[in-house]
Amino acid sequence: MSRTVFCRKYQQELEGLDAPPFPGPKGQDIFENVSKKAWKEWLAHQTMLINEKRLNMMEPSTRAYLGEQMQKFLSGERYDEAEGYVPPSEGKSD
Repeated sequence: MSRTVFCRKYQQELEGLDAPPFPGPKGQDIFENVSKKAWKEWLAHQTMLINEKRLNMMEPSTRAYLGEQMQKFLSGERYDEAEGYVPPSEGKSD
């Protein structure tokens, strides 16, 4: 049986992560309070932000920005979207 957590983003019991995503208190907090679904969605959103905004991961300010956006995203607050990104229409084929 998989481990469940009360997901901070979705406000319901969902399947939890298998292990903390990174070491330290922040990783442990995510492990205990964020679902596998929300974490997977964050990783996709983070990748989109990095690519669309052409962020340099070597810059401390970029890492701080992504940390802030992660907190907002996983807490259900308003977070930055990539400018100009248009999600594909569901069920529509071109």
